[in-house]
Amino acid sequence: MVVRGHRPTAAAVAAVAVLVVMAAGGCAGGDGNGGGSGGGPLAAAPGDGGHGDPTGTAAARSRPDGPGSPPGRPPTALAEVRGAADTLIALGSARTRTAMETAAGGTRVTIRGEGGYDFRRRMGRLTLVLPEGPAGTDVRSPVTELLTPGALYMKNRGAGVPADKWVRVDTTALPDGNLVTGGATDPLAAAELLRGAGDLVRAGEERFAGIRVRHYRGTADIGRAAREAREYARDALSAAAKGFTTDTVPFDVYLDEEGRLRGVRHRFTFAHRGGTSVVVSTTVFHGFGTPVPVRLPDRRDMYTGRIRG
Repeated sequence: MVVRGHRPTAAAVAAVAVLVVMAAGGCAGGDGNGGGSGGGPLAAAPGDGGHGDPTGTAAARSRPDGPGSPPGRPPTALAEVRGAADTLIALGSARTRTAMETAAGGTRVTIRGEGGYDFRRRMGRLTLVLPEGPAGTDVRSPVTELLTPGALYMKNRGAGVPADKWVRVDTTALPDGNLVTGGATDPLAAAELLRGAGDLVRAGEERFAGIRVRHYRGTADIGRAAREAREYARDALSAAAKGFTTDTVPFDVYLDEEGRLRGVRHRFTFAHRGGTSVVVSTTVFHGFGTPVPVRLPDRRDMYTGRIRG
């Protein structure tokens, strides 16, 4: 998937935006995972086995339901993947971990986040940790993000904004629907994108974050996801569908024995400085049912001044 003329709008020049990190061209020191062939954040997750095979060439190619599945057994793996968002909404809430990784100037740069999401209220709170500069210099304070329908609130975002003030970004106006611009993919949006899943293949069973999961690989069509998504997600996904030259997004998905989404990794490819750059966005789900209180900022705490960049 290649972004057509993808540039953050004036409202989206967030200090944690992945494209801003990419533009730094290697000013960060990476995430300490070392090199590799694109295993990405999930490769280092407990129980994932560190396969590092984003192309799927090492996976056992089989029917999505797996060999020997009884004919007509409901639900099929494809139906489970496409319905991942509905399952999360039924569960109510969850704790989440996120990672957004790219390569800039030959250096792997990762923004990591942790928090929770209330799927019924469609609201979440994440704390993002930005990469350090070379040799541990340029240490940046964590950024707080509040995820809400149609808007992203950011605190301690830098770019001339006081550390105690919030900035609001209209996510429906972003060319990528905020799939990567904010430095973390909205956890519910990550699941909604799976409504466009196709070409699903089973990569096997493994241990992921200490539990047994079924691992699948496939591609998601953003246009189809936008059409099939619940109303709250259509605007953002429609914006993403219009902002990309190609709708297809490769993904890895991990479902537990109850069919719950435990992890998803999307790989976005952007046009960047005359070439292409890959952004790997990972979202992990655990602690289902954990309350996630989210309180929006008061008007007096909002920043209304000029944002640098």
